Amino acid sequence: MNWSAVRAIYVHEMMRFFRTIWQSIASPVLSTVLYFVVFGAAIGGRIQTIEGVAYGAFIVPGLMMLTLLQQSVSNASFGIYFPKFSGTIYEYLVAPAGWIEVTAGFVGAAASKAMLIAVIILLTSFWFNGVHIAHPFWMLAFLILTAVSFSLLGFIIGLWAKNFEQLQIVPMMVITPLTFLGGAFYSASMLPPFWEAVAKLNPVLYLVSGFRWSFFGLADVPVGTSLIAVTIMLVVCLAAIRWIFATGWRLRE
Repeated sequence: MNWSAVRAIYVHEMMRFFRTIWQSIASPVLSTVLYFVVFGAAIGGRIQTIEGVAYGAFIVPGLMMLTLLQQSVSNASFGIYFPKFSGTIYEYLVAPAGWIEVTAGFVGAAASKAMLIAVIILLTSFWFNGVHIAHPFWMLAFLILTAVSFSLLGFIIGLWAKNFEQLQIVPMMVITPLTFLGGAFYSASMLPPFWEAVAKLNPVLYLVSGFRWSFFGLADVPVGTSLIAVTIMLVVCLAAIRWIFATGWRLRE
């Protein structure tokens, strides 16, 4: 393991993030504040509690997960796409670093950025709601596993994309809708039986459910199932990236 290569890529990506820190942090935080105002205040005035939890506090894990997924995918996909776009990807391919080092550097930086923004959103939520974290260790575990898994997915998207339009398709047309339909703002138990069964086909529901359980002890699906789901995603993404680097698919075009 070439830790110097991992550190060089990681530091480079984080420096790029901090050069535009105002834009990188202010935009998602402002969007989340609007969600708190619209959903927490407006809808929360009509829905007082869900399973004994104030609605304004109930949506905090969902909002954090929404931002975490979007930022993880976007940061990782843009991070690896720009070297492809500029042609500097070949410097990574001929450097004394394997696919593990390159992936760890880019994915580690993307996950760090996403988790930083998620933590800032959590701190922001204290201005609006009294949020209590019942299981801090598992909250952190779900945060890290989800950030890393979706950063790996974003890394794959960045390798696959041939232009900026393709780079935006999955985050905008897949990730965001699945998160909204994955119980970010409601509990799946509130749905009629048929639609609850349909909702459980959404993989994002398992992430949101596990993350919400770490806050309030409430879950739409068993916590163990949520952990298995995110672990499977992580393993599948790692296998896909290893195959891409082994075959050179979309790397040497």
